[in-house]
Order: sequence, then C-alpha cells, then structure tokens
Amino acid sequence: MAGGESGQGLYEHLYKRFFENRGDHQGYDFQHAPGGSSAPPSVAFAQKLRWWTWDRWQRRKRILAERDRLQRDIVSMRRNSETGSKP
Repeated sequence: MAGGESGQGLYEHLYKRFFENRGDHQGYDFQHAPGGSSAPPSVAFAQKLRWWTWDRWQRRKRILAERDRLQRDIVSMRRNSETGSKP
C-alpha cells in the first residue's frame, strides 16, 4: 500500500507515529497552523444596504471587481512562483 506497510490500513503508520510522539508533541502537526480563522475580504461602502437601495448594480459591480482583482493576485503569485521571480 502507498505510504503504509503491507497488511495495514492506509493511515495506520501515521496514527502509530502520532501515538509514539504524543508525549513530546507541541503545537499543530500540520505546518504549525495558527488557531482561529480570518475574516473573508470585504468591500466597504459609504451607505448601508437597504431593501430600497437604487445602486445595487453599482455595489455588485464593485464587489465583482474586487473579486476579480483578488483572483488576478492569486494567479500572478502562481506564475511568479513557477518562473522563480519575485512580484
């Protein structure tokens, strides 16, 4: 089996290693992940959204533009990491 010894489950070797090291384990095992979560990016507007708001199309346009900008940033990071250059 990939990653495990013959006759054992797929993740048995990982469980065995975890239980062997549980006494001296500190923090998270996966990349030392930080606790909690971050808030999703948001777009700020000058006025609160009300059901009678006339500028919904402008708000939607601004939200979509921000989404597209974030996607371009992500794609450019990927391209820069593939070429080995810095942004």
